[in-house]
Amino acid sequence: MNLSFETKLADKYVGQSQKIRVLTEHWVDNQVYCPNCGHLEINKYENNRPVADFFCSNCREDYELKSKKEALGTKIVDGAYRTMIERLQDDHNPNLFLLNYDLKNFEVLNFLVIPKHFFVPEIIEKRKPLSQTAIRAGWVGCNIILQNIPETGKIFFVKNKTVKQKEKVLAEWQKTLFLRGEKDLSAKGWLIDIMTCVEKLGRKEFSLEEFYGFENVLSTKHPDNHHIKAKIRQQLQFLRDKGYLEFMERGHYRLA
Repeated sequence: MNLSFETKLADKYVGQSQKIRVLTEHWVDNQVYCPNCGHLEINKYENNRPVADFFCSNCREDYELKSKKEALGTKIVDGAYRTMIERLQDDHNPNLFLLNYDLKNFEVLNFLVIPKHFFVPEIIEKRKPLSQTAIRAGWVGCNIILQNIPETGKIFFVKNKTVKQKEKVLAEWQKTLFLRGEKDLSAKGWLIDIMTCVEKLGRKEFSLEEFYGFENVLSTKHPDNHHIKAKIRQQLQFLRDKGYLEFMERGHYRLA
């Protein structure tokens, strides 16, 4: 995977944003494979297509591309809030490509994909409406809160200019694909919260008693549930059945 942009492609453009769009889209179109099926050809949709920017010609997965010069940070600016919330229930909601680049050397620093099955209302932040003096007065946009997505939902092709092995990228994608089978956003949100808590423990093996330490955190996030410990046990067992966790012995689990 070549991390350098083909800068000559942007010579005919004047605006910096246009140049970056051309360079980043060309890089994805020519260097990135599909993380779902491994197909080497990612195709670019025609310009101004709503929602998606790229698709896999083999498995038909859709991808939206967001690029940033600065570090990725904790949030990504996205489009209309209402449209985003409506898209969460749609099977055609695209996966998200995030590209972080170095403009001085015209190269990719980080490139990752967030699978669409990690998109739940809890990661979408509603922005303030545009002022009455704005051209689109009252329009409400949104941010994608990256810190609300577990690390297992951030699959890197390139991290700190280091290219990851394709086999590892494909395996990481397959590891959480079971989430697509959960159509209820509330139930999916619970699973993602449990996965996030597993990561916060900071180790592969843990006990049920240790995990109960997240009872107050989960109770705050899910105030309508008055049986948090029972829900924790249920969700851990579900993740075990899906191969995300391994059951070691009574009350003890290990991250697969």
